[in-house]
Amino acid sequence: MRAVVLDDGEMNNLLTVTALQPIAGCVAHDFTAPAEAIAFAAARAPEIGVFITDYEMPGMNGLEVIRAVRRVPGLASLPIVMVTSYDQRSLRREALEAGATDFLGKPADPVEIRARVSNLLALARAHMVQRDHAAELAREVAAAVALVEEREREIVSTLMRAAENRDTDTGDHIARVSAYVGLIAEALHLPPTERRQLCLAATMHDVGKIGVPDAILLKPGLLTVEERREMERHAERGWRILGGSASPVMRLAAEIALSHHERWDGTGYPHRLAGEAIPLSGRVVAVADVFDALTTERPYKQAWPPERARQYLVEAAGQHFDPAIVSAFLGRWPAVQAFLDSHRAGQMRGAA
Repeated sequence: MRAVVLDDGEMNNLLTVTALQPIAGCVAHDFTAPAEAIAFAAARAPEIGVFITDYEMPGMNGLEVIRAVRRVPGLASLPIVMVTSYDQRSLRREALEAGATDFLGKPADPVEIRARVSNLLALARAHMVQRDHAAELAREVAAAVALVEEREREIVSTLMRAAENRDTDTGDHIARVSAYVGLIAEALHLPPTERRQLCLAATMHDVGKIGVPDAILLKPGLLTVEERREMERHAERGWRILGGSASPVMRLAAEIALSHHERWDGTGYPHRLAGEAIPLSGRVVAVADVFDALTTERPYKQAWPPERARQYLVEAAGQHFDPAIVSAFLGRWPAVQAFLDSHRAGQMRGAA
């Protein structure tokens, strides 16, 4: 473990370094320039056990050094000792507020230096052990979460393979919707974990269509009123399929399945929710789902050009869609266009 010793007087540094030599496992490094000492500590942050600084130095005093060290990543809890003469006791309150851990008086006593620094190094070692233990726990938790997410992806994949057997476009549709949902989630500055869960859950938004008869699901023309009612039942059917799970992703997927056909103005289905009564997840997927439906060919329609679909979203904001979600999606328009270009290129390569 390393000790950084900073004093503009070389003889003071020599005295302190000599006093530290008997401490087992402690390697002292002395500096007369504050900037050099801080840079050294920053470059070796995990190895630094204590930082000892004088108060009176040209260019940067001890208080400024302490504040600078505290700003260095990895050194926020490093033990810092400030050396002051006995008539500078008024500085100690300021030093504590700046982040000092302990003090040494001038002239320094080698025995006192060793005793105080030994105690502080023991404190630093205990902190490092705690930090390493916390890091190990974090790695174990991350591995467990990754395993759970992988199992959830397997479940989703199984469900979606069942859906793909009904509708050849389903696989591509859910991949595109998931990508658009990811762009919206980024624009909304959702935390990374929420983004991942939302993107995965969004792939199951139409799982309820498994129960829709082929004659309706694949019908090339317009649906009758009764056929439309049957199609609309897929929202509640999807909620029943996915609901009741202990998995956060599955619960979110059930919420999306039920709410992604609600409309901002309250004229959607199945519960005619309006405004922010519609879950955020459903409002996000609504925009992604409709945009993809408009820009791809379906049995009953030709694909719209992206710009025409974009204009539709603008016109329907405040009626069909949450205006904030539309704004977030259109704010990532260059990324949307790049995704569409990449997807079309992949389709062309597959056709070739």
